Amino acid sequence: MSAPLADRLRPKTIDDMVGQQHLIGKDKMLYNIIKSGKIPNMIFYGPSGVGKTTLASIIANGANMTLHKLNGTNCSTADIKQIVEETKTFSGIDGILLYLDEIQYLNKKQQQSLLQYIENGAITLIASTTENPYFYVYSAILSRSTVFEFKPVEADDTIPVIKRAFAEMQKEIGEIKVDEEVVKTIASRCGGDVRKAINAVELCALSASDTGGKRTVSKDLAEQLTQQSGMRYDRDGDEHYDIISAYQKSMRGSDPNAALHYLARLLQAGDLPSACRRLMVCANEDVGLANPQIIPIVKSAVDTAQALGLPEARIPLANAVVLVSISPKSNSAYNAINSALQDISSGNSGPVPRQLQNKHFDSAEVEKKGQFYKYPHDYKNHYIYQQYLPDNIKDREYYFYGKNKNEQAYKKYWDIIKNETE
Repeated sequence: MSAPLADRLRPKTIDDMVGQQHLIGKDKMLYNIIKSGKIPNMIFYGPSGVGKTTLASIIANGANMTLHKLNGTNCSTADIKQIVEETKTFSGIDGILLYLDEIQYLNKKQQQSLLQYIENGAITLIASTTENPYFYVYSAILSRSTVFEFKPVEADDTIPVIKRAFAEMQKEIGEIKVDEEVVKTIASRCGGDVRKAINAVELCALSASDTGGKRTVSKDLAEQLTQQSGMRYDRDGDEHYDIISAYQKSMRGSDPNAALHYLARLLQAGDLPSACRRLMVCANEDVGLANPQIIPIVKSAVDTAQALGLPEARIPLANAVVLVSISPKSNSAYNAINSALQDISSGNSGPVPRQLQNKHFDSAEVEKKGQFYKYPHDYKNHYIYQQYLPDNIKDREYYFYGKNKNEQAYKKYWDIIKNETE
């Protein structure tokens, strides 16, 4: 059975790889490490299809060590023990290089079983993971390894690979007509995933209509076979949190174009709940009192979106996202409640002042009996000064007026009222 095209075209040397020039470009850190011939324990972290496995294989094949490969999705503790036992045999004299793909799927006990041998140099570990290693890899292994982060490959960098893939398919199945637009379509819609781009080439070549011994790959066919593949998104992965973080930060940063972009990515992935939740958070946290009318407007847009469902939900959400983005911003109330919570969590509080308590009698030991609460509506401008905070923090200030038009208007009003009262 023939191997997939992506495996047949897998680079054999660093120079054949595309992308990751921040790591393997000439005189970059990982490039120099590999050229030195002294391989440390390493963890390759990044999205799928960007060269982690390829580079690990290139390093392993060039090392003068006994090579073993395991995959965290299907290897067992017995597999690990078998490799550990080999460190005591003749084949382990020069050391064992273990390439462990998808290390995040190994449990803590399995990872611990390698620790002693990694530490004494009997096993050199090259592990790869699509998940943040600082959450999924045992800390003792992390402390003995160097983490290298792989980035998505730029679409333009995949174009030579796509052309080479079509040339390879042409050798196997006959002449294939492909124009530049098809190549660009595959490159742009595969989201920097080289493996996905090569797989798309293989599918396009095999599914193209054969007329007179020539297959023609159309742009329409390329679009059909790469639909929704241009975006990386995993609701349980780092990319999920990166996108929703960028979504809220773009609204907070008053950039409606970026905010709409990330909204589109969330909706394309079908993640309506995250799109709605972060929108409501942003309206309250980042716009807040600078435009308080926005809060019920956004809630209404979210309710409408949830009632409509996708794809129509995009319309009310787009309106709300743009409105949040272009509204004046204030986090004064957000900061105020955080300060109040900090006091409570640190135990900085006290008894409720007597005049605010919900009781109208005093026990025998109280010398000055009576509640003495002043009802503000009985006074001019519906305001009268009295102490509301507990005695030990009676002068604490949590809220400070924002510099926006709304809050400054409120401040001006209360400055007048309170000065008149005093």
